[in-house]
Amino acid sequence: MTTPSNSLPKEKGRIAQLAVLFFKLGTIAFGGPAAHIAMMEEEVVRRRQWMTREGFLDLVGATNLIPGPNSTEMAIHIGYIRAGIAGLIVAGLSFIVPAVIITGVLAWIYVKFGSLPEISPFFFGLKPVVVSVILVAAIRLGKTAAKNGQLIVIGMSVAAASLVGLNEILALLCGGAAGIMLYGVKKSAKKNISLWGISFFSSLWAMVKHSDAKAAVAAAAVGAAGIVGISLWKLGLFFLKIGSVLYGSGYVLIAFLEGGLVKDYGWLTQQQLLDAVAVGQFTPGPVLSTATFVGYVISGAPGAVISTLAIFLPSFFFVLLLNPLIPRLRASKIMSAFLDAVNVSAIGLMAAVVITLGISALTEWRTILIAVAAFVAGWRYKINAAWLVIAGAAAGWLLLMW
Repeated sequence: MTTPSNSLPKEKGRIAQLAVLFFKLGTIAFGGPAAHIAMMEEEVVRRRQWMTREGFLDLVGATNLIPGPNSTEMAIHIGYIRAGIAGLIVAGLSFIVPAVIITGVLAWIYVKFGSLPEISPFFFGLKPVVVSVILVAAIRLGKTAAKNGQLIVIGMSVAAASLVGLNEILALLCGGAAGIMLYGVKKSAKKNISLWGISFFSSLWAMVKHSDAKAAVAAAAVGAAGIVGISLWKLGLFFLKIGSVLYGSGYVLIAFLEGGLVKDYGWLTQQQLLDAVAVGQFTPGPVLSTATFVGYVISGAPGAVISTLAIFLPSFFFVLLLNPLIPRLRASKIMSAFLDAVNVSAIGLMAAVVITLGISALTEWRTILIAVAAFVAGWRYKINAAWLVIAGAAAGWLLLMW
């Protein structure tokens, strides 16, 4: 049995490892949640072997079902598993802080000089690299998630549904429901499966509508408050509500900001919102660091701090509540079938992201060349994604100058 004197240095060592890893990822993780999760899988599963690929997939599936930034919540999950509550806090903050610092500096430049620095040449090469990084992770994780033909069909169906515009959360839940129904068929419960399935999907639809209603209530509350003066508590409350109900991509965040800060409060102009969105797109780490930029533009450094804390705080509590339940879900046969289906559905969503980003990023021979080179380097030679990102940015700049 490990003595307390020996366990304390071990725990401190794990916390230090988490801090170093997620600070690095927060500094170089460009490309949105799918790319971030791909990098985490490479570091946590393949390189460090802190958890199995199946365990990682369980976290991906569970994270997709709660509000908040998916990649940030994955970092928080991993930290909690690795080093308890201290690890949860350290991993989450280490992943968030680099993006917040970079965004804060850009916000200061923007307020002082009225414009943003020109860095688009570097993103010419970054985008195709991000596509390849996500593709490598999707293939690697897909080999674990696709346990049988039925799950492969579920994953492909979710990918197709996402590509035609179905809400990601609804697609995931429907994929999970299909997994439970297949489990029921396998258990020869054919007499009751149709009635039970109708009941389940009715409950599922009610859950989705309820989550939409919560978002609408939050938005209505923001709009009803009106503008009396820009106060930190009001700014913090606005972003706390967003962090508590926000599902989906960064584009959903844009809708909240446009509706609340531009139309209802009048705290931002349309141009300022577009500039804030641009910053969120070309900075590493979670896109919700856009809140830092917005907070600084509205209320200076205090506004940036309050906005950042408010939008990310709910994620820490959601993970703290959800994480202990995941092993129990996996222990139940019926919920294990649900998790398997949600996991392969999450891979389907990643595949849809690869297709969508690929169409927009691979527009000419130079971007295709960068993407192919990055895929070969990542898949065949297992080059770390951090080096691929740096090399992609440099290659993009050189090819544009050439």
